[in-house]
Amino acid sequence: MRPTPPKAGPHARAVLLLAAIGLFAAVPGFANPDAMPRPAALEPDVQFWIRVYTQADTNSGFLHDQYNLAVVYETVHFAPDSSQSARERDVDARRERIAAALRRIAAAGDNPLSPEDERIKDLWGAAATPSRLREAVDDIRFQLGQADRFRAGLIRSGAWETHIAETLANRGLPAELAVLPHVESSFNPAAYSKVGAAGMWQFMRSTGRRYMRIDSSVDDRLDPFRSTEAAAQLLGYNYRVLGTWPLALTAWNHGTAGMLRAKEQLGTDDIVTILRRYNSRTFGFASRNFYVSFLAALDIDHNPEKYFGEVQKQSEAKFQVVPVPGYVSMATLEHVLDVRADTLRALNPALLRPVWDGQLRVPRDYHLRLPLDGEQWTPELLAHQLNPHELYAGQPQPKRYKVQDGDTLARLADRYGVPIETLARMNRLRVSAALKVGRTINLPEGATQQLAASTGVAPAGGAAETGGVPAAVAQRESAEDAAAIATITVVASREQPVSAAQAEALSPALGPAAEPQHDADPTDYSVAADDSIRVAAEENLGYYADWLEVSAQHLRDLNHMSARKPVLVGRRLKLDFHKVAHDAFEQKRRDFHQQLQAAYFAAHRISGTEIYIARSGDSLWTVTKRAKQLPEWLLVQYNPDVDFSELRPGTQIVIPRVEEVGSAG
Repeated sequence: MRPTPPKAGPHARAVLLLAAIGLFAAVPGFANPDAMPRPAALEPDVQFWIRVYTQADTNSGFLHDQYNLAVVYETVHFAPDSSQSARERDVDARRERIAAALRRIAAAGDNPLSPEDERIKDLWGAAATPSRLREAVDDIRFQLGQADRFRAGLIRSGAWETHIAETLANRGLPAELAVLPHVESSFNPAAYSKVGAAGMWQFMRSTGRRYMRIDSSVDDRLDPFRSTEAAAQLLGYNYRVLGTWPLALTAWNHGTAGMLRAKEQLGTDDIVTILRRYNSRTFGFASRNFYVSFLAALDIDHNPEKYFGEVQKQSEAKFQVVPVPGYVSMATLEHVLDVRADTLRALNPALLRPVWDGQLRVPRDYHLRLPLDGEQWTPELLAHQLNPHELYAGQPQPKRYKVQDGDTLARLADRYGVPIETLARMNRLRVSAALKVGRTINLPEGATQQLAASTGVAPAGGAAETGGVPAAVAQRESAEDAAAIATITVVASREQPVSAAQAEALSPALGPAAEPQHDADPTDYSVAADDSIRVAAEENLGYYADWLEVSAQHLRDLNHMSARKPVLVGRRLKLDFHKVAHDAFEQKRRDFHQQLQAAYFAAHRISGTEIYIARSGDSLWTVTKRAKQLPEWLLVQYNPDVDFSELRPGTQIVIPRVEEVGSAG
């Protein structure tokens, strides 16, 4: 193993980060011609992905070495009507033939080789040493072609490329970022991944909630316009934290915290060094190839005729927008606006099924899109056309029913006159799910009142009328996100789909089976080798004591702390792991922060940022109070290299601007 360079010190990292922040704050359009470097060392990788995206469709693919992408052993062609199992058998047989050839070549010494073995050896060039070829036996990978999917994405991109370009330009971001949806979803705004990422930009729910409205009635991830604005915010955030666009883009796939760890481990922000040398269980094939596949997509998008001939893109999506003056049923809006339901649905993909089914209303201040032709609507005109009894102050509140012996979803659906699919969806259950006696089931508004009175149905509480969700729901969804990420990371690292259907079932992303976008939280929650941690915002000795099953006083004694000495954010603290292992403590710590953040983003979202210059006497507490009670943890996330325990006058601090969900439609 090569020696690891010395780590960059905290002062050096702070200087780099502040320089990046200063550049972003001071220069409109901090994009520059060298924003997306294409190092010569990565050119074989870029060319590999250009071949994947343009030379092979989803009925073919390449058997290649997963670490040296210049080594492509052969091209595989499948019959269009061949089954998945037949394709897998074909790939497995070819892989084994290549593996046997590598073993023969490694053992041959100076003995003559067959023409086929000689060809495979020549692919490796000077690297064809016996030890390297033996290693390569386990690194044979199949990559399905994507040319048909990429071309379809080029055609779709025309509907939104102008909005994407304007959004990036208005935020001073590199124009090249506009091609990222090619890699994520082939510009499919309705795309869903196996792990729950959604939309054209493939946001996970927990990350998307930082910038968009995602609740029971609206999922802005499915709106190509709102999700583009959110993507620009997240990409800008990644750049502020990491300082280079190659790292910011890789963080889109691997997570901000993961790329900070890579920089820390290798002591560099050089993308070639990190892609070639960073070693982490979660930094798999997809993460290693995310930036180079982006560069390949950039090349193709800028030269589509070179690869596909003439491509006729969709025309730009155009419409008018009118804010809804109150909570209104979709049926009422269809009637008043005299617009067909399918037309409204096509223009407003962020409105979820309960809104179209009539279980929920279109939220107040929602910016409803309408056809550009026809009557021109204003908020005042729409409000005038709606009767007072058609405007509501909030969403219909579901009723609740306590499950009794013998109850099933089918029986309850029949009893209350509700489609069983609706009842299952409201309660996040499968249609065939068994019901446990004593469980509380949500029923839609309009459930029979006589039955409700006799069976213990009570009004539900919790959801805010701003369109948010209860904190408990947000916490559960955060845990679901974390579990999904843990599952899909393992699955994606080993799956090599052989058909379009199999690839899309795993992920809508082109190229490798992508690991999901991780949380944007850059905090390192790991325990150091000396049993110490760096204190994060909102933590205290009481939490540590609970997670470690020891007393807080024991931890004070371990760190020679007096009873009045506070635990300062950013400081190192020694902990006792005699009762609880490192990984169990880290999981409890992460769960705490994920739930904290999920509850906050259930009711708030980030709308932008501003720069604040620290004054004498400022601290983490005073800065958050100046910023409308901003949570300390969110301020720290936007400034991971600022030492808030010793805040110096003149320090630049990035402050996220936050608004309540629903306040801007």
